[in-house]
Amino acid sequence: MADGPETDGTPLGPRPSYPIESVDNALKLLGMFRKRQLIRVSEASVELGIARSTAHRLLAMLQYHGFVRQDPLTRAYVVGRALLDVGLSAVRGLDVRTLARSELERLCRDVDETVTLTVLDGRSALTVDSVEGTRSLRVGSRTGITVPAHCTSAGKALLAALSPEDVRALLSGVRLEATTPRTLTRLADLERDLDRVRARGYATSFEEREAGVASVAAAIDARSLGQLAAIGIDAPASRMGRRETVSLGEAVAVAAAAVAALGREEQRSA
Repeated sequence: MADGPETDGTPLGPRPSYPIESVDNALKLLGMFRKRQLIRVSEASVELGIARSTAHRLLAMLQYHGFVRQDPLTRAYVVGRALLDVGLSAVRGLDVRTLARSELERLCRDVDETVTLTVLDGRSALTVDSVEGTRSLRVGSRTGITVPAHCTSAGKALLAALSPEDVRALLSGVRLEATTPRTLTRLADLERDLDRVRARGYATSFEEREAGVASVAAAIDARSLGQLAAIGIDAPASRMGRRETVSLGEAVAVAAAAVAALGREEQRSA
């Protein structure tokens, strides 16, 4: 039997003996939002190999249940509240969110930029919490967003917390997708960057994931949490020059260390 669909490249299991095609297509359609912010009926039709009318009916049913919603201007479909709630429900119980929340809020007050908490999800980085800054020009909330780990500062901080051997096992033979012209797409280049992250204690990304956005992040000691997580600061690239990058990098490293200390304290009192 053929293997099932993939999320980060790893098959989820054997294909069911009696697949339900409509359910299969609906789930594949929802899965398309992993890499796209919006989906048009024509795109869904081509991607799934189904008629436009069938794609339209699938999207209409998903919209009815709140999993997608239709933009009134573009007529394209975007993620709906129900889908976000399902995804976030899986991370609401993570102890790291409760443990790190006060530190995220403190750091946001200090730097007045958007602060994020991210965990490693296979080869991807999943933002499980964020606090927005108050400036008019700012990076919006990233909570619930999953992106390739190799092109974000939080993702690179998480990868750098792994051993070089584990990184190679995770990414060897995998195509590193370029989301902007600045994305590192060669494993050797990424490994050199991760060595720099380990040496200075924080990771950087200058428009490697999204044009106009820069970020810094530091990993939280996984031994203090029982899982690997990172704190990051996302800001318009225009506000993150060399001096600002060093200052913000040191700030996220201090915040990550503070959360790790809280984790160790909880472990001792447990």
